[in-house]
Amino acid sequence: MAVCLCTQAIRAQIIVGGDTPDGPVKIDYTSPKIYEIGGITSSGTAPLDQRLLMFHVGDLVEIPGEKISKSIKNLWNTGLYEDVEITATRVQGDLIFLDVRLEDRARLSAFGFKGTTKSEENELREKLGISQGNIVNDNMKITCQNIIRKYFIDKGFYSCEVNVQEIPDEKIKNAINLLFDIHKSKKVKIDKITITGNKGVTDPVLLRSMKETKEKLRFMPFYKADTVIAYLFKHPGYYQSKDIKDHLDNYFADRVKLRIFKPSKFIKENYEKDKVNLINRYNELGYRDAVITHDTFYVKNNKMYIDIDVYEGPKYYFRNITFVGNTVYPTSLLQQLLGINKGDVYNQTVLSKNLTMKEDGEDVASLYMNNGYLFFSANPVETGIYGDSIDIEIRIREGKKATIRSINIVGNTKTNDNVILRELTTIPGQLFNRSDIIRSQQVLMSMGYFNQEKMDVQPHPNEADGTVDITYVVEETSSDQLSLSAGYGATGFMLTAGIAFNNFSTKKLFKKEAWNPIPGGDGQRIALNASVSTKYYQYYSFSFTEPWLGGKKPNALTIGAYYQRQNNTYSRRDSLYAFTSIAGTSISLANKLKWPDDYFHMSHTLSYEYYKVKNWGGFIFANGYSHSFSYIFTLSRNSINAPIYPREGSDITFTMQLTPPYSLFSNKDYTNATDQEKYKFLEFHKWKFNVSWFTRIVDNLVLNVRMKFGFLGYYNPDIGISPFGRFYLGGDGMSNWSYDGREVIGMRGYDDAALSPNVNGSSIGASIFQKFTAELRYPITLNPSATVYVLAFAEAGKGWIDKQRYNPFDMYKSLGVGVRVYLPMFGLLGFDWGYGFDPVPGLASSAWGSHFHISINQSID
Repeated sequence: MAVCLCTQAIRAQIIVGGDTPDGPVKIDYTSPKIYEIGGITSSGTAPLDQRLLMFHVGDLVEIPGEKISKSIKNLWNTGLYEDVEITATRVQGDLIFLDVRLEDRARLSAFGFKGTTKSEENELREKLGISQGNIVNDNMKITCQNIIRKYFIDKGFYSCEVNVQEIPDEKIKNAINLLFDIHKSKKVKIDKITITGNKGVTDPVLLRSMKETKEKLRFMPFYKADTVIAYLFKHPGYYQSKDIKDHLDNYFADRVKLRIFKPSKFIKENYEKDKVNLINRYNELGYRDAVITHDTFYVKNNKMYIDIDVYEGPKYYFRNITFVGNTVYPTSLLQQLLGINKGDVYNQTVLSKNLTMKEDGEDVASLYMNNGYLFFSANPVETGIYGDSIDIEIRIREGKKATIRSINIVGNTKTNDNVILRELTTIPGQLFNRSDIIRSQQVLMSMGYFNQEKMDVQPHPNEADGTVDITYVVEETSSDQLSLSAGYGATGFMLTAGIAFNNFSTKKLFKKEAWNPIPGGDGQRIALNASVSTKYYQYYSFSFTEPWLGGKKPNALTIGAYYQRQNNTYSRRDSLYAFTSIAGTSISLANKLKWPDDYFHMSHTLSYEYYKVKNWGGFIFANGYSHSFSYIFTLSRNSINAPIYPREGSDITFTMQLTPPYSLFSNKDYTNATDQEKYKFLEFHKWKFNVSWFTRIVDNLVLNVRMKFGFLGYYNPDIGISPFGRFYLGGDGMSNWSYDGREVIGMRGYDDAALSPNVNGSSIGASIFQKFTAELRYPITLNPSATVYVLAFAEAGKGWIDKQRYNPFDMYKSLGVGVRVYLPMFGLLGFDWGYGFDPVPGLASSAWGSHFHISINQSID
């Protein structure tokens, strides 16, 4: 006979009487008796760990009794066994011999999915975290089901069902395969969010405050428009009582829901956050007492519905705002920075922001902290409520000035400390200055060596001695770039390769341990590029930059050289052999300026280029050569807050390039001079002005506006515009196969160079051009190992042969969309579709209209 010790559906029991060769073991289970354990044996497929038993050989145990029951529970609770059984095998007087039989649970051999895509399966395998050899029990299966269901709920499949099938493995004993049979059903999208109780704030305003919880796409702009019109005639006073914007908001609230970047799936965690956002929006509008009295969400016909009841309360206004505790700055200055007047809507967000955290730094806290008062605090307190108006007292604690004691760098595994420290504007011994910290952080991000999303600054103040330690936390990311491409173009099959080491170290060249894979950490830059097209085309370039020449000041020295050659298909020994080549070298010195502010840079460059042409038809002269000596001056100001995905700031660059006016010194008449005589020594002056401005619209939605202008002038009208160095506008901006030193400016929606003057269908380049661009950008991911953002753009631009024909209002226009992918090893890759609206005279219709473009490292920009 047996007594079951478990009320659950498990096989764990004690058999107090068992069959033996000598007959059955007889125990009166109705009258428990004390026995001495004479021996313990184990049987079954699983080994026994006797530490789990509550009895041992020689112990006196009541049978049946508590120690036997607890031993079985201990064994069962391990989850390792499918069956647990304790059997009395023999009784000799007061001695009893017991056998513990344990049957091992099945082990996992493999698992798979039904009803999923390949990408979903890969993600689920990673999330489940189970592998071959794991014990399969109910807990494991339920856990897996919950993980799978949550995964699909987060994707909008709120009615997802997951079943688990156990399939015995035919090859491995006591092993099973699991099949997760998934029925996703249809995606559950939020069909309607109903808000009741709101009187002072309209539904559209509240719905916009919910950042992640959005109704599904809806576009019915004329739905029941006739009803609205009829109501207008019947109740004209209703439409006169509100602003036109409010009426439009109400009209389109249920008719137009555009979901471009935000999905309408329901995620409970996001919904809870959005309820807080809704109340925060109420508070910003003066409704400080607003609360959500009740809310619910439910699924009906595979659609999600959300009902929210609110209590608004009265709308409040600021009354009297006073400051106490300020001794360093007068109250009038603090009130000016606070920017809140009596009668303004009571907005705690604006109050807090203007006290401590305005993005432009024009807040009360910045005034103090930019002058050393690190221990400053401002605590606004409501001192009185009079009807719908509130008095605020701002209690200032100025503290004493703090001095920077030490600067620490954490997280730099490659870049040397001194490379980072030399860029900082925070220096030990100086007074604490918050604006210097913000500026230092921007400079570190612009270096391109670190993950801009993980960068942090941690002040460690010590008010007792009036000092502060500042720690800059960085995370290294790959800054080196490798490019490799192949394609077919004007010179046939083209193979292009390039590599740039942006954080190189020449000091470590002869240190074996530094080659991992190349010596780095000193901030130097080496770039090598090559393009070849079998026999027809070759291009090679090299540049080296030392950003801190001498190591004491930010004087950047750059030297570079390049060689470019293009020929026809004939052998060099053939009389028809033709080629053109350019060899060039340059040296430049750039330095940072401290006036008007430290965003400015200035550079001086000396450049030499040698052009050679032989039997080259279609150019200004078929045989000859030209020398070009020039001085280039560049003044720029760059205040963008991040190099990869800027959200704020601007980049402004002015460039002037001058050659000596040889013809003015020669006293030679160039009226009838040959082309070789005119262009033996090139003479020109070139002026360029570029502006790129970024502003955050909302969250990470960014507007980027750009303008480019270029002008190529001459000294002597008898020589005219130089045939070299002209501007070619249109296309993807990557046509580097040119043989005339041209400057290529990309513009989407048109063919390469299509927007520059042309003769008989061939572009001759422009001496003046302008281009305007507006881009709206939104990131898909800001992960530094693969940053991706999408964009929509509008562009307008054109090139003119001379200033007499220049008309700033006569431009070609285009619209389009694109995506940018930043990979540290390859740089910024662009994929754009643009549509050029304006026909280009003299060119085939394929030169405008629909065009796809691929760009590398902002070649279009």
